Amino acid sequence: MRRTRQTSRGGRKAAIGSAGAVAAAALIAGAVIAPVANASTPHTSSGTSTQNREAKGAVIAAAKAAKTGIDWKDCPADWGFAKPIQCGYVSVPLDYTKPYGKQIKLAVDRVGSTGTKDERQGSLVYNPGGPGGSGMRFPTRVTNKNPIYANMAKAYDFVGFDPRGVGHSAPISCMDPQEYVKAPKADPVPDTEADKLAQRKLAKEYADGCYERSGEMLPFMTTPNTARDLDVIRAALGEKKLNYLGVSYGTYLGAVYGTLFPGHVRRMIVDSVVNPAKSNIWYQANLNQDIAFQGRWNDWQDWVAKNDASFHLGTTRAAVQKQWETLRAAAKKNPIGGVVGPAELIGFFQNAPYYDSMWVPVAQAWSKYVAGDTQAMIDAAAPDMSDTAGNASSENGNAVYTAVECADAKWPTSWSKWDKDNTALNEKYPFMTWANAWMNLPCATWKTKQQTPVDVKTGKGLPTVLIVQSERDAATPYEGAVELHKRFKGSRLITEKDAGSHGVTGLTNPCINNRVDTYLLTGKVDGKDVTCAPHATPKP
Repeated sequence: MRRTRQTSRGGRKAAIGSAGAVAAAALIAGAVIAPVANASTPHTSSGTSTQNREAKGAVIAAAKAAKTGIDWKDCPADWGFAKPIQCGYVSVPLDYTKPYGKQIKLAVDRVGSTGTKDERQGSLVYNPGGPGGSGMRFPTRVTNKNPIYANMAKAYDFVGFDPRGVGHSAPISCMDPQEYVKAPKADPVPDTEADKLAQRKLAKEYADGCYERSGEMLPFMTTPNTARDLDVIRAALGEKKLNYLGVSYGTYLGAVYGTLFPGHVRRMIVDSVVNPAKSNIWYQANLNQDIAFQGRWNDWQDWVAKNDASFHLGTTRAAVQKQWETLRAAAKKNPIGGVVGPAELIGFFQNAPYYDSMWVPVAQAWSKYVAGDTQAMIDAAAPDMSDTAGNASSENGNAVYTAVECADAKWPTSWSKWDKDNTALNEKYPFMTWANAWMNLPCATWKTKQQTPVDVKTGKGLPTVLIVQSERDAATPYEGAVELHKRFKGSRLITEKDAGSHGVTGLTNPCINNRVDTYLLTGKVDGKDVTCAPHATPKP
C-alpha cells in the first residue's frame, strides 16, 4: 500500500497511465554491538524448501555482511546529504535461495548519535513506506535539529536506506519518466465502457513495460526479501539486534521482519499500520483504503467549511463538495493551464486527506484559483517537466510500489471482479476509488510469479512492539493497527483519537512523543494500551 503520497515537490506524484492520482494503496559511528553470529536463526512460517533455502541464504548473507561491515564515506555530491551524514553500500543477494549468486548493492546512510558514549544504544533504522519510499532523508532529522527526535538522537545513530529497486539501490523502471509525468492524463473516473477499456489498456502496457525494463528484478521485489535485506543491513551495521522505526508500508515491512526474525528485534515502533492479514494483502487493502480516504476527505471538507472566512469555498461540507465537483468538471472540459485535469487535481488534493500539514496549503491553492489566480493551481498540481531528477524518482517510486504489491500476493485476474468491486465502491466513496483501481490494475496482468503473503505472527524472542495509529487515517485504516496488535502478543497500541494524519510519530503530540522516547530509550511501555487526545488542528 503506497503510503508516501505527496506532490512531486515533496516526493511522489502521478501514477501509471491516466491515473494521474497517486492513489494510495495499496504509501532511515561509534561503538559496535556484537555481530550476527550470536543472533538467533530466522523463523520460517512453513517448511517449504524455498522458504528454508531463503532463510539459510539470509543467514549466509548476514554473516558475510557482519564480517564486511560498511565502508562509510562522505555522500556523493549529487545525493544531497552533507557532512556529517555518511553514505555506503551493503551487498545482498538478488535471490536469497542463491546467496552466492548475483548480488545487488543497497545504499545506506547514517548520522552518528549526538549523546555521550554511555548514552549510545546503537543504530535506529528507518523505512518511510511506499513500497518505493527512500529512507535516506532520515538522518537529516538530526542535522536539521528537529526537536521531536532530539532525545532519541542522543541514543541512536539514525540510519536510512534505499530498499531494493529504489533510488540508489539497483533502481527499477517501468516506463520513460517524462512520459510517466506528462499531463494532462485522462480523467480516472470513467464515463463509458470505452473509458474503462482505455484504462485497462494503459494498465497492461505498464505491466508489460515493467517486465521489459526490469524483468530480472521483478520476481525478487517482495516484502519478505526486503525484510531479509533489512537483516543484512543490521548485521553490516554490527548490531546483534535491530532497532526499527517503520511508517505506513514500513509497518508491514516491520511486521514481516518481526515474523521472520523475531529474535533479532530489540526495539520496534510501527506507525500508521498496514493490516497484515494475508486476506488483506494487497487487493482488499486498496478497497478498504478507498473507504477511509472518503472519510478523511469529508473531515477536511468540514474543516474548510468551518474556515470559510479564510477560504471562501462554502460554509457546509455539501457546498465545498459542490465546489470540488465544479472544479473537476471545469478542468475536465478545459485543463487548467493546459496541464491540470481531473487526474492531476486528485494527485494534488489527495494530500489533504493524507496529511494534516497539507490542509492549509491545499485549501489556499484552491481558494486562490476560485478567486481568479489560476497559476496557483498550476504551480500546485502540474508536473514540473524540467525536473528530470524528480520525475525519474517519481517514476522509480511508482515502479517499486507496483512491483512489490504485484509480487507479494496473488491478484484477481478477472476484469469483471475489478469492475464490480470498484463500481460499487465508487457509488459511496468516489474521491479515490477509480484512481486507486487504475493504479493497481497492472497487477491483474503481471508477468512474473505472485507469492503468498507471510502469515504475520509472534515468534520466539519477539520483544514488546510499540504500535502508534491515528483513528481516522486514510492511507492505513485503523483496523490495521488493531490486527497487528492481536498478532504481535505483548505489543502496546497508542491510539490518537479523533485524528487522521498519516504518520503520527513525526507530529507534535506530547502524549505520543514522550511515550515513543521512553520506549526507545528504556524499552518501557504503559501497562495497558493508551488513548491520546489529537494533535492540534491546523489553523488557516
